[in-house]
Amino acid sequence: MPTLDVRKEKILYAIIQNYQESGEPVGSRTISKYLDVKLSPATIRNEMSDLEEMGYIVQPHTSAGRIPTDKGYRLYVDRMLSERALPAEQRTENQFLIKRVDRVEELLMQMARILAANTNYAAMITGPKYQKTKLKFIQLSPMGEGRILAVVVSEGNIVKNNILNIGEDISQESLLGLNILLNQNLAGLTMDEISLEIISKIKHEDDEHAEIINKVLDAVAESIRENDKMRIFTSGAPNIFKYPELTGGDKASELISTLEEKEPLGNIVSSVDGEDGRHDIQVYIGDEVPVDSMKDCSVVTATYELGEGVQGKIGIIGPKRMDYQKVVDTLKSTMSQLDVIFSDENDS
Repeated sequence: MPTLDVRKEKILYAIIQNYQESGEPVGSRTISKYLDVKLSPATIRNEMSDLEEMGYIVQPHTSAGRIPTDKGYRLYVDRMLSERALPAEQRTENQFLIKRVDRVEELLMQMARILAANTNYAAMITGPKYQKTKLKFIQLSPMGEGRILAVVVSEGNIVKNNILNIGEDISQESLLGLNILLNQNLAGLTMDEISLEIISKIKHEDDEHAEIINKVLDAVAESIRENDKMRIFTSGAPNIFKYPELTGGDKASELISTLEEKEPLGNIVSSVDGEDGRHDIQVYIGDEVPVDSMKDCSVVTATYELGEGVQGKIGIIGPKRMDYQKVVDTLKSTMSQLDVIFSDENDS
């Protein structure tokens, strides 16, 4: 079995780079234009034959040229991730592309649209997932007819509105007292930290409104539980049609269905949930992607964090010949922008 030396690596990278640009099998004469050393076509063909034997490239039956295999892409991506740092000028180039918005879900949908537009691939992003998230504050407001509005705000500025039927009207003064009492005792706590002792203390201080307190606490718990349900936002599905290798037969319709249904995308998120390292980039190529309709795709994912314990996943979905360097740099730049947005929010 041949060994992978520096010359073979250069030829493999030249094949990958040319195939990324053209989408066509690459021949020896084309490769010579991409190399920084002068090699004869015969030498290049011999090296290509070795690369094919080693499983890094393959020859489609309709062409004398070669295309990369999943193994070839994996080598290329692993080397790129270990060697490439995001240039400082690129980290700040698009600093203001993501507009400051108050609602997290609006920001995430906006981010998915920007990523799809900037990369020309499809983008997915999951809603934030709570991991021992702290309650920021509760705001109770009267609605009349025996109802109140309970606004529950958690760390990361996740807002949930709850209309509670309390059976009777309550005075502004009593409601103000409840707001102060609840926030004094609950703000800054996780659900695990809201103990029976704390609940008993709250009810003891305002036993007249114990039933209202129960309903508010139920609303707080439900608001937190809702964030355990995975929400996935997608954008850029039509970009799939730009890549012929993803449109043959039923491939395009299956991919579009997956992006629209969203549920299968949860397998991608589940496969990286155990990864350590904030902002770590993970790349899944071909058969590594845990979604049947995406075996001809690559998926690049990263983790975003909105505050302590509030995290989600963001991913770019494209052909295996995607421009990995551009995608990785775009994700890193996006993560940096989110850091600025939410660090400013947490400081305010």
